[in-house]
Amino acid sequence: MSRKKRPDKEAYIEGVLAGDRVMLSRAITLVESKLQADRELAEEVMDALMPHTGKSFRLGITGVPGVGKSTFIGRFGKEVVSKGHKLAVLAIDPSSPSSRGSILGDKTRMGALAADPRVYVRPSATGGALGGISANTREGSLICEAAGFDFIIIETVGVGQSEVAVRHMVDAFLLLLLPGAGDELQGLKKGIVEMADILVVNKADGQSVSPAREAQRAYSQAMKLFPPKLHNFPTKVLTCSSLTGDGIERLWNELTDYWQLVYKSGYMEEERRSQRVHWAKTQITDFIELYFYAHPSIKEEMPKLLQKVREGEVATLSAARKLMELFLQN
Repeated sequence: MSRKKRPDKEAYIEGVLAGDRVMLSRAITLVESKLQADRELAEEVMDALMPHTGKSFRLGITGVPGVGKSTFIGRFGKEVVSKGHKLAVLAIDPSSPSSRGSILGDKTRMGALAADPRVYVRPSATGGALGGISANTREGSLICEAAGFDFIIIETVGVGQSEVAVRHMVDAFLLLLLPGAGDELQGLKKGIVEMADILVVNKADGQSVSPAREAQRAYSQAMKLFPPKLHNFPTKVLTCSSLTGDGIERLWNELTDYWQLVYKSGYMEEERRSQRVHWAKTQITDFIELYFYAHPSIKEEMPKLLQKVREGEVATLSAARKLMELFLQN
């Protein structure tokens, strides 16, 4: 069976700009590829698409596992498109340790939303990347912008120590919370709460309405302890129900107010400039790691040195230094 021919640069660019869903998906797959030829082509495609990006609102959504992120996005996404927007959702699932594949299947849980012609849902596995996001999530969001989607949602894996990278690629960061504010505010890291622009207590329905309001009051009091953000938009704490839709319109109005403030003040554009520099530095680190492990001398010597580390014959610091010297000498 003959292998399907890969599109050339012009085909990718023209397809994405025309809003072709198939070519959009193939372009995102291209930037996710680890093959050297694909990476080189992806760089050329991204350079050509960059002038067509930057016109969307980018929203990051995170929360503890079980808070209902996918169900919430399904409901909130309907609100987004009802306001006349085209929505792209990049739903990042944790990877299987063995296959590196997605193990939760967000697109299945967002079936109704994904079926809307105004919506594009792209589930991706983290592939072991830190920060709760896929290694190429940022490029994927830019490709969606170039394809004409003016509202981008990035759903992250869940809250953890490294679950902050998404803040460096979005305009607003939304933290979903469960009803009930016990366990020292659900054990959330202070940094996660402090970075959030809007907190939403989800599942505020049925018998959980009262606990949700209690959690809202507790978090509202806690937010007063944090210093004000540079954009001077006070962090709002809201409640909503993904099942009934209560609170969704209020959230939309708050996000609209936030967008108007950060856009008109110039904060958003300045923040995006800083984000571009941040990701350039991050990708430099990624390239160094890629070339390091692909280096022939490293491939040959690393197993030997690591075996000595394993047996306690060589210190880890010494092994790392020797490998780096070998890498720089060749």
